[in-house]
Amino acid sequence: MLKTHTCGELRKEHVGQTVTLAGWVNRRRDHGGLIFIDLRDRWGMTQIVADPAQSGEAHKAASEARGEYVLQVTGVVRARPEEMVNPDLGTGEIELEATVIKILNPAKTPPFYIYSDEKVEEALRMKYRYLDLRRRRMQRNLILRHQVVKYIRDFLAERGFVEIETPVLFKTTPEGARDYLVPSRVHPGKFYALPQSPQQLKQLLMVAGYERYFQIARCFRDEDQRGDRQPEFTQLDLEMSFVERADVMSLIETLMTGIVKDVSDCELLYEPFPRLTYKEAMDRFGTDRPDLRYGLELTDVSAIAAKTEFKVFTGAVEAGGAVKALVAPGCGDYSRRQAEELEVIVQEAGAKGLAWLAVNADGTARGGAARFFEGERLAELLEATGAQPGDLVLFVADEYTMVSAALDALRREFARRLELADPKKISFCWVIDFPLFFWNEEEQRWDPSHHLFTAPLPEDAHLLYTDPGAARGAQYDLVCNGYEVAGGSIRIHDRAMQERVFELIGLDMATARERFGHMLEAFEYGTPPHGGIAPGIDRIVMLLAGEPNIREVIAFPKNQQASDMMADAPSVVEPIQLEELHIRVVED
Repeated sequence: MLKTHTCGELRKEHVGQTVTLAGWVNRRRDHGGLIFIDLRDRWGMTQIVADPAQSGEAHKAASEARGEYVLQVTGVVRARPEEMVNPDLGTGEIELEATVIKILNPAKTPPFYIYSDEKVEEALRMKYRYLDLRRRRMQRNLILRHQVVKYIRDFLAERGFVEIETPVLFKTTPEGARDYLVPSRVHPGKFYALPQSPQQLKQLLMVAGYERYFQIARCFRDEDQRGDRQPEFTQLDLEMSFVERADVMSLIETLMTGIVKDVSDCELLYEPFPRLTYKEAMDRFGTDRPDLRYGLELTDVSAIAAKTEFKVFTGAVEAGGAVKALVAPGCGDYSRRQAEELEVIVQEAGAKGLAWLAVNADGTARGGAARFFEGERLAELLEATGAQPGDLVLFVADEYTMVSAALDALRREFARRLELADPKKISFCWVIDFPLFFWNEEEQRWDPSHHLFTAPLPEDAHLLYTDPGAARGAQYDLVCNGYEVAGGSIRIHDRAMQERVFELIGLDMATARERFGHMLEAFEYGTPPHGGIAPGIDRIVMLLAGEPNIREVIAFPKNQQASDMMADAPSVVEPIQLEELHIRVVED
């Protein structure tokens, strides 16, 4: 080894020892005689002192060194003077007096400071990702990711799970997003697909009798990017036999509680995790992934609004829609212009408009909707919403799902403005009892709300044949701080039921057998009841790290255009490669 210790290891008990360190120059300070170098590796940082009176050669090398040079330093550990102790540094009570400094490799001046966590344009960070990964923030994130994955592996191994890898090259079986396709050279005109998830394979492992399976699975989806998406991502894939919904949920709740408490420095808000039905989540928060770190719950005021003379309200109610309100505490001093800015937010979410009123100190109201709420009607509204003097009441009237989406957007906006969402607090909740299907009016068929292998709740199984829209799925989503971080379900293990679902979603049996014949046949060989879940590791680590997007917890991510700016991928390939694959590129 070129080092005897790491740069974060030395303490007062090492004083007097001769040691060798190796790492990067974090900063260099020339005091006109003494030269101080902060030497950094991923474990920490140690101050090096190059004194010409002790070693002229070491001082000469220190004079030549610059930021990000790679050095090997041998010297004697000494205690810092009391007034020079750095309490913010693990090695802050000592320094290394250099006797030998060897420059292992020089470095060009980096395009941004490595030693500082100051904001750098993301495009520049992505282009020089190998330098960005040297920064302390990124090292903390990737080490946290490692610790989370290690905790998961240890936790599941202790509970009888077997880690099994499934193929990356598989069959294209569209599951919602587009597949990434891989052409076959030896089978001209045929393609593999990269898995959107190992869904079918983990179910087949249950048929195979492994009962408790998991893997840290790489998944691929060709979909538009956003802050919590990447074309390739990592999930904990998990499946169990002979279980009910509560068994899977209990296991994952124990796992997540342990990760937060044992691996992170975050505060877990709720134990046990709250459980909300899909309907309750939509009614109270306007979304099936509510952030429970703060209140700002929605109130259905349709009955009160229907009594007003405001045609926007009465028309929505008469058309079978809803009028719902959100109270923004302490925002009653908003101006008309500020209220109009809020209207843009709901319009971007699809709503037609926004009505508002502010509650005055004397209990009266002002604002565009105030004239429709006076006297007893205003009192009724304030009682229903809990609005107090100084609060702002915001209304959206429209079809139910549109109202929900618009007020969800407003709720998140006010949480940001009022700084209600503390990134150091972690709030999990379960959302259950989803509709098994949603009606697709354009295609005139049912769409599965989760995926087509999800079983109905046992008490709703008969509805597949009489009233599919009323059937609830045996699925469960784990939500954390406003993000869906895991989705799972009890699976269909009966061929007849699986074929009925294919029929409902408009998949003819010939196509079903072509795509899923291997599963349908497997279901005839003694398939146990089974279920599973797939927590997203990228999203979970993002939340524990307090980062705004998953790119900050992935070593080499793609940008918002799904491009690798460092390696310039995707890229053009040689014509001979296309010829071998029997592919011709057609220009637009």
